[in-house]
Amino acid sequence: MTVYLRSLETAVPPTVLIQSEARDVFAAQPGLTRLGTRLVGTCFDSAAIDTRYTAVAELTMDRRAQDPQFFEQGTGLLLSPSTKVRNDIFATEATKLFIEAARKAIEVCAGIDVRDITHLVTVSCTGFFNPGPDYKIVRALGLNPAVQRYHLGFMGCYAAFPALRAAKSFCEADPDAVVLVVCAELCSLHVRTSNDPDTIMGSALFADGAAAAVVTAREVPGEPALMQLDHFETVLTPVGEDSMAWNIGDHGFEMVLGNYVPHIIDDHIIGALEPLLSRESSLAGLPYRDIRHWAIHPGGRSILDKVQSRLQLSDEQLVPARETLRNYGNMSSATVLFVLRHILGLPPADGDADGDARGDERICSMAFGPGLTVETALFTKISSTQRPAGPSAAPHESAQPESALPESALA
Repeated sequence: MTVYLRSLETAVPPTVLIQSEARDVFAAQPGLTRLGTRLVGTCFDSAAIDTRYTAVAELTMDRRAQDPQFFEQGTGLLLSPSTKVRNDIFATEATKLFIEAARKAIEVCAGIDVRDITHLVTVSCTGFFNPGPDYKIVRALGLNPAVQRYHLGFMGCYAAFPALRAAKSFCEADPDAVVLVVCAELCSLHVRTSNDPDTIMGSALFADGAAAAVVTAREVPGEPALMQLDHFETVLTPVGEDSMAWNIGDHGFEMVLGNYVPHIIDDHIIGALEPLLSRESSLAGLPYRDIRHWAIHPGGRSILDKVQSRLQLSDEQLVPARETLRNYGNMSSATVLFVLRHILGLPPADGDADGDARGDERICSMAFGPGLTVETALFTKISSTQRPAGPSAAPHESAQPESALPESALA
């Protein structure tokens, strides 16, 4: 049975973080050592990021909060709210992104109505509340109250793949199943100033965003799907358990992102791809660059550099991942879905058409997370020149981009 992804929509909050401004704010914090100041400059400048988005509206140079919790605009000081304060904001702001992305994914899915959704899978690792985002989506969008709900929490940057894999399994078990998958992450809630290299790196990389997809095996006459879900595999590298982690602290969640992670990926990426590509004899032994599209989770510039070099991929094949990183940063689990959207030729979050209009081409995708876990997937892009564009993945409030600052960690 062939299972299809029929829609893929994204959403970002309205406040824009300008990378150079965020760098200057972090570098000016009291308590930084000389080495810490140098690390801030190096990490922010080498991240290959221009802009990111945050759900924390006070993280902007243009708006002064009456009772600041994260950033005191008058003094330029980054504050240190408790984990409870951060998580309370997550419950409010993440809900908006979950609902917006989910609504878009259903609206553009021709032939599928909200009452057709049989399963809902939500994903996040940047906060917790209950009744959770799955419940909020059902109530806000009017889904059947009997919809089967599942939440994948605290898995990290690779979690979109277990969610899609579960959706595929549901559809294979029930040909009438329609699964809504929604990932939303508010990494910027966990921003902090520090001399710790891992924390500085997180502050330079991570951002907020959401993505949602409708998955089903149902045929919809006259409405081609975006892509088919072919295979998924999971590999744990033999080393790296202590190199990437995501822990809960008293003042937010704390990321461990060791500088050896790109080297671990470099050493083990070929072995991680082997079980996936061996699923099809036509791909086993094929030069990697002969697979046309590569949807790589942009965990950071150095990770993309290592993957490109080891697999001998072309610059063109890395464009979707690098442009996603440049425009949005690392949004944890949602990020690889932004990359896939670029490859599928759908409008990005700025609303301008992009990507490749050709179809029936293979996509090899991968994401990395704590463990070190490598999740891989094979997809087939469906040929279509008549596919409706649908709404863009613009910020969830109508607003002009605001000049802003920091942002932070997650694994």
